[in-house]
Amino acid sequence: MRLSEGANAILGDLPARSSTMVEVPVGAGDALGTTIHRLSAVAAVTQGLTDALEASDEVALVVGGDCGVEYAAVRHALREDTCVVWFDAHPDIHSPESSESGAFSGMVLGALLGRADDELGSAGLPIGSRLSPDRVVLAGTRSFDDAEDAYVESSGMTSVSAFELEAHEVVEAVAATGADSVYIHIDLDVLDPASFDGLLDPQPFGLEPANLVETITALRERFPLVGAGICSFAPATAEAAGDDLGTILRIVGSLAR
Repeated sequence: MRLSEGANAILGDLPARSSTMVEVPVGAGDALGTTIHRLSAVAAVTQGLTDALEASDEVALVVGGDCGVEYAAVRHALREDTCVVWFDAHPDIHSPESSESGAFSGMVLGALLGRADDELGSAGLPIGSRLSPDRVVLAGTRSFDDAEDAYVESSGMTSVSAFELEAHEVVEAVAATGADSVYIHIDLDVLDPASFDGLLDPQPFGLEPANLVETITALRERFPLVGAGICSFAPATAEAAGDDLGTILRIVGSLAR
């Protein structure tokens, strides 16, 4: 419910005429014979979001509850020349086999890399992503499970540490992939919890908001943006949401410049 309230708080500050609401099923959902919890809800959101994105040719900013919305958002925006920049405290690259929680939010990037094709395909979700590990840059990521760490190491995926991250490092990492466009994913837990309160899973030693905005701005100056997502705003109260919205709107402004 905190994620729902957070997404709605952001919606309240976005231009109504340019915004579309995609409903999330409120039921418990069903795993559909897989190990992915609430996969039926994931499927419903994926279909609803895909329909909404396909109704417009504009570059879209998707505001989600958790990172699960990015499966449809990235797939819609991805081009052959795109690098996905994943600003997130967690890499979200589990497979259904390696995930202990079964939460899709922890495997959404893994799913985009094809690590959940059997399970998603059996549930009728679209598979066959064009995303490959060499077109992903993890930025500010600092909480890896052992299985995720092993996958990053074996795949050669690029990771730019949160510790003393500088904008030019991320730009150079994207340029090194050979990409000519970017999709920017922002899980707000990439931020340091000392600077931003509304986090569901706060992780210490994150980015300062000004650093994140500067890095997004540098990426936008160098590469065309094909899409973006902001996820995981989880304010404890409505008053607390108001305290964080200024930071979120600066992030939105850097994406929409």
